[in-house]
Amino acid sequence: QNGGPAPPPPLPGEDLSFRWQCVEQPIGKQLFQRFLEGAPQLAAAGALWTELEAYERCEEGERSGAAAAIRGRFFSPAGAQHCPFLSPQATAPPSG
Repeated sequence: QNGGPAPPPPLPGEDLSFRWQCVEQPIGKQLFQRFLEGAPQLAAAGALWTELEAYERCEEGERSGAAAAIRGRFFSPAGAQHCPFLSPQATAPPSG
């Protein structure tokens, strides 16, 4: 890339998945989140990720309020940081 040396091919069995590189590996996660924050068109995705992680750490009694705030901010077309790339299935209200 850009005239530099090509990266070595992956080793057999080496995990190159997004989950492993950008979620499970702390440095990869931090770099990817900085990338999202640094691109105005991707900032809402980075903010959504941060809020979803905060939701996972919520006490059970706080979850419904946190979920409603996330739905209003990110899933609603009128939300402050609407994420139009999410599918209707991903943004549908929970059933039951």
